[in-house]
Amino acid sequence: MKRLSIKDIIKFRGKSAKDKKSFVTAFKAGKKEIDSEGGGDYWISCLSAISNSYKLNDIQPIVDKKDELEKKYEETEYERTKIMYKRNIDILYNYEDLDLKKWRPSKKMKILKKHKDDSILSIKGLPVQATPNHIFVFQKGGIGEIGGIWFIAKLNGYRKEELGMFADILHRYLKTHFSVDYQLNAKYCIAVDVFSNFDVNYSQLETGEIPIILNSTLDEIKGLM
Repeated sequence: MKRLSIKDIIKFRGKSAKDKKSFVTAFKAGKKEIDSEGGGDYWISCLSAISNSYKLNDIQPIVDKKDELEKKYEETEYERTKIMYKRNIDILYNYEDLDLKKWRPSKKMKILKKHKDDSILSIKGLPVQATPNHIFVFQKGGIGEIGGIWFIAKLNGYRKEELGMFADILHRYLKTHFSVDYQLNAKYCIAVDVFSNFDVNYSQLETGEIPIILNSTLDEIKGLM
């Protein structure tokens, strides 16, 4: 049995009843579906640049990566590769003027080191993977609080409730690994869809503004096993 990413779970939701059964069969056998966008590295250029800009609190990595991709775009002759570069470039253009402060709780926030072994959470007996870009701590009223941010990309973007699934699993990740030492801050438990430039934080799930659909989807997967 392989691990389930949130992207896998979202794909499952969009399948027909027959294809959902096939998905679960493949999952149990440890088989992986082919990514129609060209593999896990399709959006890595824009995602890594935006993540690095957030970490450094500096927009320059976004500008540098855009310039680099524009040069590669001109040099390559392969249409598929050109399309990939162009899509990443377009996203980086949208983020050149990004105000990073809207996702940063404090100038003195500290980004913590993540451990790869901690990325798999057992939910309803299923191994679900959480791979946020950054986990950070900050002080609020003398109390140490923790949050995280996850940058995600998909062609044409995610719906709000789908993006909420990333915020949901991020919150569970923080609760599992950090709640003993820090107080969780739902507002700064953030998932960002860089294609649509839309973000969701866990407090929006708590208030019902964004529907919670992760549990019900995992229940459906379990029911087909």
